[in-house]
Amino acid sequence: MTSLDDRLRQARLIDLSDYIHAGEGANGSSYNHRSDASIMLKLYNPGKLRQPLDELDLARKVHAAGIATPEPGDLVTDGTRYGVVFRRLNGKISYARAVGEHPENLPRYAAEFAGMCRELHAIHVDPTLFPSVKDRYLSLLEENPFFTAYQKERIAAFIRQAPDGDTAIHGDLQFGNALFVGDHRYFIDLGDFCYGHPYFDVGMVYMTCKLNEESFTREAFHMDNRTASAFWDAFAPVYFGPDADLAAIEKEIRIYAGLKTLIVERDTRRPMTELRAMLEGTIY
Repeated sequence: MTSLDDRLRQARLIDLSDYIHAGEGANGSSYNHRSDASIMLKLYNPGKLRQPLDELDLARKVHAAGIATPEPGDLVTDGTRYGVVFRRLNGKISYARAVGEHPENLPRYAAEFAGMCRELHAIHVDPTLFPSVKDRYLSLLEENPFFTAYQKERIAAFIRQAPDGDTAIHGDLQFGNALFVGDHRYFIDLGDFCYGHPYFDVGMVYMTCKLNEESFTREAFHMDNRTASAFWDAFAPVYFGPDADLAAIEKEIRIYAGLKTLIVERDTRRPMTELRAMLEGTIY
């Protein structure tokens, strides 16, 4: 079996001056190639070694499974950081930015995004090729340094008894990770892709729309919290169906939104009290 160090040594060395900085995220930065409009680069922050490899491996499997996502290329390094090159989607815009720039079109954008999510969650994947969402969350819980032993016990019990499934789970499903170019739509940032029950995914949509601080929503998603909340209100009846008991569903989804604490705390390395509130009084 090839070791982590061996795989990292195989990374292709790039000159970062060939790229133009395009944006920032929680785990790294994105760049566009100066002379080749078909290439973009996602470069992880220093010290993140396993994540770019995991994202590349998953991106290749996901793309091969027929899920609409930019075609992955090579593992690369600028000598300090590691990342992945992808085929660039020229003229793309995320649903988050589209809503921020054209809030009058929010109902249409929310409906389109909900349709994408419904299609994704209807895809049955080979469980031998991808990790289980439950296994992933239990692993993150074990590694989390912020929860008490009692809290971990209660959270683990909830995860184990949660519904099972074998459908595609994006892992970081939110309107900033869905793009469109004309009539074509794509998902990006599939480093946490797995399989399981869709509620683990929809909890992230709810968290993004309803639970973030105002300053973060404005910086990351180009809108205020009122607009983000309205996005969920337009998304939910399309995703769950017009006859669904949305109040009851939202109450249940809030718990899955709270579980996203495990992903956010992994990336930020600090306790997220505003997200943990979704677990208090429900799981523990």
